[in-house]
Amino acid sequence: MQKITYILIALSLMVVSCNKDTSHKTGLAYSATISTANNTLVKQELTYREKVIAYAKKYLGIPYKYATASPAVGFDCSGFVNYVYKNFGINLPRSSSGFKNLGAAKKASDFKVGDILVFYGYKDSASVGHLGIVCEANGMKSRFIHASSGKEMAVTISDLGSAMYTRRFYKCIDPFLL
Repeated sequence: MQKITYILIALSLMVVSCNKDTSHKTGLAYSATISTANNTLVKQELTYREKVIAYAKKYLGIPYKYATASPAVGFDCSGFVNYVYKNFGINLPRSSSGFKNLGAAKKASDFKVGDILVFYGYKDSASVGHLGIVCEANGMKSRFIHASSGKEMAVTISDLGSAMYTRRFYKCIDPFLL
C-alpha cells in the first residue's frame, strides 16, 4: 500500500510540473501538497480569482483619488481595477468608458469571484462610469471591491444588491476570457 502511495505521489508531481501554465486563461491554478503524517497526497485547488481578490483586499482603505492608479497616491475605480489585474498579467482599459463594449455580458447566476462589474455613471445613466471586482459571488446580491467616490472615498466593499448599485448596473464580464 505504501508503495502505491509513493507511485501516486510521484505521478501527480510529474503531471503538476509538466503542464504548461495556462491558468491565466482559465482562472485556475493547481498546487499539490503532501501530508507526511499519513503519507497521503492532498490536492488543493487555488484559483487566480481568489488570488486577485486577496491582492485587491490589500488596498482596502486606500483613498479615492480621481484619475490615479497608485496605492501611494490613491485610486479611482478604473485605476484600481487596472492596477489589480495588471499584477496578474491582464491588461485592461484605464478608463471605465473603455469597458462599455468589452467582453460578453454574463447572466447574474454565472457571476464568479474576480469578474468585473460595470456600472453606469452616478449622474449620467447613459454612460459607463464605475467599475468593481466581484469578491463574493451571489448573482445580483454579490459583493464587490472598488474604489468608491461616495461617502467612503476609499477602496471598500459594497453590496451589488443595494439600490444605489442595482439601478446603475450595466453588465458583468469575465476578465480571464478577454
